[in-house]
Amino acid sequence: MKVYAVGGSVRDELLGHPVTDRDWVVVGATPAEMAARGFRAVGADFPVFLHPGTHEEYALARTERKTAPGYRGFVFHASPEVTLEEDLRRRDLTINAIARGEDGVLVDPHGGVEDLRRGILRHVSEAFVEDPVRILRVARFAARFGFEVAPETLALMRRMVDSGEADHLVPERVWQEIARGLQEPRPARLLAVLRDCGALARVAPEIEALVAPDGGLLVTARLEAGTAFGLPVRFACLTLGLPPEAVASLCERVNAPGECRDLAGLAARERAAVEGAGALGAEPLLALLERTDSFRRPERLERLMEVCECDLCARGLSRRVPRERLMAARKAALEVDAAAIARDHPRSVPTAIHAARAARIASVLSAG
Repeated sequence: MKVYAVGGSVRDELLGHPVTDRDWVVVGATPAEMAARGFRAVGADFPVFLHPGTHEEYALARTERKTAPGYRGFVFHASPEVTLEEDLRRRDLTINAIARGEDGVLVDPHGGVEDLRRGILRHVSEAFVEDPVRILRVARFAARFGFEVAPETLALMRRMVDSGEADHLVPERVWQEIARGLQEPRPARLLAVLRDCGALARVAPEIEALVAPDGGLLVTARLEAGTAFGLPVRFACLTLGLPPEAVASLCERVNAPGECRDLAGLAARERAAVEGAGALGAEPLLALLERTDSFRRPERLERLMEVCECDLCARGLSRRVPRERLMAARKAALEVDAAAIARDHPRSVPTAIHAARAARIASVLSAG
């Protein structure tokens, strides 16, 4: 029985990046032997075990065979006879097919170390085509490391798209990889790779149409500006420029979570109003605050202003979002005693509160 560190931990160590968790492959063992050593079985499809002390995952060396379209149609084979080289051969990229033995010696049958040095994402074998999720993973790794995709790998990805293999991707996996890619240091690389292989038009045709005119220069600039913020802002930066109905269609297709869906739709509807709020009077400002539900959810307005800041920066404009004016208007509106107005105007409460808030905003703005 031999144990090897594999995959991302070995890759990241070689790159000098911090390692947060490790995966291990065990060669020459059976499930019974693992159980006898105190490992706890957790794998549903193939033998994976948790270490009794570290709780890290140890998988028996295995091979796999494609049996159906999509990423779920696989049969796995794990036995003591499966070699480390056979296990590494089923992996997606050469940089993820490097192992390190307990003696510290690297096992690198596919040239992953050299590809790390050169900054290349290259598939291990033709088995790459069996899992369409790998298209998205390559794009995400490009966004993480800034590496180039090897020409032969990009051609293989195009072939997968053309053959319809990418059409089997389910919304949950598409969103998972897009979300992770958007949170990487170079999120625009995610789009570039997906577009170059034709997958962007399949998984997010709205974004493909958005970046088509100029190659996505403005989208790229927005995403770069958005790297200082969280996922909802980054996703809204990605979709900014789409009409609200296109944003809704994309969010439905990839099953985007509520916070991302909400902010992207809000930005599509209210960007112009927020960016031009410096010229708005009391009534339009109040209407904007009401539409954004900023009295109950101030963080919503804050995220929206961050998206608009990214947009202004991407367009090279020196002006900024009139944050102080918006927040002053919100503060002034909240100074109105809504309960007292409701008692005095029981038949027209919303109208009376709106009028009082508008008047208070106008008073504060004129005094300022």
